[in-house]
Amino acid sequence: MALLQHPLLGGRKNTRTVGRNFQPIFLILFTLFMTSGIGVRLAYLQIVEGPRHRQRAESNRIRMIPKQPERGNIFDRNGKLLATTRYPRSVYLWPMAHTKPAWSVVGPRLAQILEIPLNEIEDKLEKSSTNPSSLIRIARDLNEEQITVLKEYENELKDVEINTEAVRYYPKGRELAHILGYTRELTPEQLEKRKSAGYRLGDVIGQMGVEKAYEKTLRGEWGGQQVEVDGAGRPIRILGEKQAKAGNDLHLTIDLDLQQAADRALNNRNGAIVALDPRNGEVLAMVSHPTFDPNIFSKQKLSQKDWKTVQGDEHPLVNRALSVFPPASTFKIVTTTAALESGKFAPNTVLQTYGSLTIGGTRFGEWNHAGFGPLGFVGAMQWSSDTFFYQIAKKVGGPTLIEWTRKYGFGEKTGFDFSTEEAKGLVPDEKWKQKTWKIPWSVGDSVNMSIGQGALQTTPLQVAVMFAVPANNGYRVQPHLLKDNRDVKNWRKSLNLKPSTIKILQEGLRKVISEGTAQILNKPTLPPVAGKTGTAEAWRRGIKENHAWFGAYAPMDKPEILIVAFAEHSGGGGGSVAAPMVLEMMEGYFQRRKRGRK
Repeated sequence: MALLQHPLLGGRKNTRTVGRNFQPIFLILFTLFMTSGIGVRLAYLQIVEGPRHRQRAESNRIRMIPKQPERGNIFDRNGKLLATTRYPRSVYLWPMAHTKPAWSVVGPRLAQILEIPLNEIEDKLEKSSTNPSSLIRIARDLNEEQITVLKEYENELKDVEINTEAVRYYPKGRELAHILGYTRELTPEQLEKRKSAGYRLGDVIGQMGVEKAYEKTLRGEWGGQQVEVDGAGRPIRILGEKQAKAGNDLHLTIDLDLQQAADRALNNRNGAIVALDPRNGEVLAMVSHPTFDPNIFSKQKLSQKDWKTVQGDEHPLVNRALSVFPPASTFKIVTTTAALESGKFAPNTVLQTYGSLTIGGTRFGEWNHAGFGPLGFVGAMQWSSDTFFYQIAKKVGGPTLIEWTRKYGFGEKTGFDFSTEEAKGLVPDEKWKQKTWKIPWSVGDSVNMSIGQGALQTTPLQVAVMFAVPANNGYRVQPHLLKDNRDVKNWRKSLNLKPSTIKILQEGLRKVISEGTAQILNKPTLPPVAGKTGTAEAWRRGIKENHAWFGAYAPMDKPEILIVAFAEHSGGGGGSVAAPMVLEMMEGYFQRRKRGRK
């Protein structure tokens, strides 16, 4: 007997069959959809994001240990060492050290040992986060006590690394401070400007003097090791290495013996001494007082005591050889030249001198308050007569005097190596006076300028260049410091002076020594010397304290050395204060020459 199915029962049966068939299909479709989504995501991560993630993985696995280049040495003209490198120990950290749990212990301990504020360490690490694979120097030039304490806590300070590092050292620092300058860690502003040149956080850079002027030559190129590390940051193997390239050495024109003699001659006075070879502009010595010890800047941080030595009221960081002062009677070299070259005065001119002269309604006095009777150019130079040169200025006029002032190089930089430190001085003229004082140039301005006073401002280096003109028969030279700089060494600019002008200048400067205001240098221990004194009126804190000048060259017939001494606010005259300095230097120089040493 056949069993009959109820339609309703049959309907339910079919419905269940469809449902059971649909579920596997849905699961298959869902699985395919999810698989394809994951595949797309994996493909995106592999193809699009892959390089970035690989780079991040590599940066966690590979680290760069930088190796600082050794800075080039600096030597004097005879091969004596002036600046070199020593190798104290420094503390380094990885940039992410302050993000680890152990930093709560490591950070304060390190700050205490190194005597550096914790926030200063953390700031340095934060700034280095853009390059997380390179060690960052936290402190340098550790002392023995710090090294000992760091070793005692080495289990606690596992992320701290101590390495040797090249640090600048100046064996004769104080005597050469304004020539050599110093190096110091880049400031944030300097780093921002020099990143494109390969500088990095913690780099040191020349901040003054030769170190600054020849930074590119002295610096060298960084090297380092590429090291693979494990998960704990421990080195596994060296993957690659680039040797650091040392900087180039420099040989200066400076004569260390003469430099030290200049430092002794200036002694405890504020001022400057410059010595040149008048034939080619080589700077043989350049001293500025007060001075400082450039080695203090090799420390990680200046002590309060060190800071006071370089930030005192006397401004020891200022190079007075490149700073401006009124040149006083040394400038009568220019006034004599303007008079003779203008054609308004003959070489045999004789003028009466006086105790004073009234010009343009103003009384201008003679320095001895009496005058010297009738004098020619040679005699006027010999006795440094002011009233003689007042009369010259009145007839020659401001424009001609200003023209020759500029021809001698005043009012512009000399071209010396330290362009950012050298002042150009001031040659006042009609335009300057109208702009500054809103009044026209007067005959009184010309009179003041004729004896190196008034608004005229010059540097001791510019004055030395002026003295070189009569010394080398009429040429301006460019002062320079690099011994092998032939382009500059051979640079000479003729002022096209008449032979009669040169002759009068040379005779007048010789008379200053033989019979005039600087007879202190007329000694048998020296060859014939030619020179000129100067005393500039100056006030300090309301008290008159004059500047003293003296410039000289020797031997007179074939000069090989020219020295200018300047004593700031010495209170004395050029003949009594500055001339003895030059005497001391010249006697030492020519004694060494006799012994075959230069």
